[in-house]
Amino acid sequence: MKTNKSFSKRLRVTKKGKIISRAPGQNHFNSKDSGTQRQQKRRAGSIEMSAQLRSRFLPQ
Repeated sequence: MKTNKSFSKRLRVTKKGKIISRAPGQNHFNSKDSGTQRQQKRRAGSIEMSAQLRSRFLPQ
């Protein structure tokens, strides 16, 4: 099965196999957000994904 490229570009896999993604909604219109909201958007979040989905969306 082919890798979903648009999805795989949004994720990053660490050495230990964790999947890291950017917080959504941080590209524009951030001036109206509070400072804590902007700070939370800077942090990357990890995604829990089953092995079946990982093999479907990410390259081996």
